[in-house]
Amino acid sequence: MASVHERKFGTRRECMDAVLNWIAFYNHSRLHSSVGYLSPMQFEQRWYEAQYKKAA
Repeated sequence: MASVHERKFGTRRECMDAVLNWIAFYNHSRLHSSVGYLSPMQFEQRWYEAQYKKAA
């Protein structure tokens, strides 16, 4: 039985799915005050767009 932060899972697959779901939420949905209340993915996308505009 796997456990993460005292949460127990029946299988390693259930544990892995829970961790991957958290990572997806954290990177795609959770807003971060340190990057202007954007998700990390939104922040990165805007950064890349700004770099592209500078190069053009």
